[in-house]
Amino acid sequence: MTPLLQCKDLVAGYRIKSGFVHAVDDVSFDLDRGGFLGIAGESGCGKSTLAYAIMRLLKDNATIESGSLIFKGIDLVKLNEEQMKKIRWVDISMAFQSAMNALNPVLSVGEQLIDAIHAHREPSQTDARDRAIEVLKLVDIPRDRFDSYPHQLSGGMKQRVMIAMALILNPELIIMDEPTTALDVVVQRTIIEKIQELRKTLGFSVIFITHDLSLLVEISDTLAIMYAGKIVEYGSSESVFNRPLHPYTKGLMNSFPSLTGRIKRMGGIEGKPPDLLKPPDGCRFHPRCPQVMSICRESCPSLEEIADRHSVACFLHKGAEAL
Repeated sequence: MTPLLQCKDLVAGYRIKSGFVHAVDDVSFDLDRGGFLGIAGESGCGKSTLAYAIMRLLKDNATIESGSLIFKGIDLVKLNEEQMKKIRWVDISMAFQSAMNALNPVLSVGEQLIDAIHAHREPSQTDARDRAIEVLKLVDIPRDRFDSYPHQLSGGMKQRVMIAMALILNPELIIMDEPTTALDVVVQRTIIEKIQELRKTLGFSVIFITHDLSLLVEISDTLAIMYAGKIVEYGSSESVFNRPLHPYTKGLMNSFPSLTGRIKRMGGIEGKPPDLLKPPDGCRFHPRCPQVMSICRESCPSLEEIADRHSVACFLHKGAEAL
């Protein structure tokens, strides 16, 4: 089956006075129809830039340098803005990070949903209102909140409104950028359960971006681990969780507690991420890697599949298909 979205060798970043910031560097992945891809990594690793590149909503000083984004057979990179407008929000939508700031403070929840409908379609005011009420109901927002303003809603309600905004035109792909940031764990659980329920009911695909790897392990079908603009490990969530291969992934896994099994000592990853304006030669993780080899300082490993649905970019596993 042809994937819904194929990202191939994507390079994107930001032009500043001192050079080019390599925020997304040679990134490739596939997303199946109805699939749930989780993308994890430290802040600044390029996760959000990747999301905005897919939406073609990069800032003025940002650009897609090369690569392709094939969505339903169409390369989004080659579309002009008028062509992209017919796809953005209609076929691909996004729930932005920090719903507290993403919603318009001077419009009611209902008005914002109706405006989103009218921006792309021409239903009657009654039909648009009915659709807005219907979608709010899907995300468990009571009817009496239709005329409420963002400041009158709790953090969890605001985030559910953002999900409703993403759903309003019934897209096939929804990108969620840190949708549970700044929410307490109980509200986070409610939001995640609602996303899963809606995905199963409506059949859309999800790209879920977060720095919380423990969250992704539980909810995603496929995991991509990003470090310094590159995907360093990619595979089924079960495989990546049970058999992490890249030293960076292992470090992330070791940084959160296990709720089952033996008690383990947690640890962090020494050092800090590299400057993406001038990334190090070779593997970008080598200055922090506890298993660094001389080749790691000289060459950058490519992402290669070494087991069924499990790929890694690491010289420790080159030629390790039989492991």
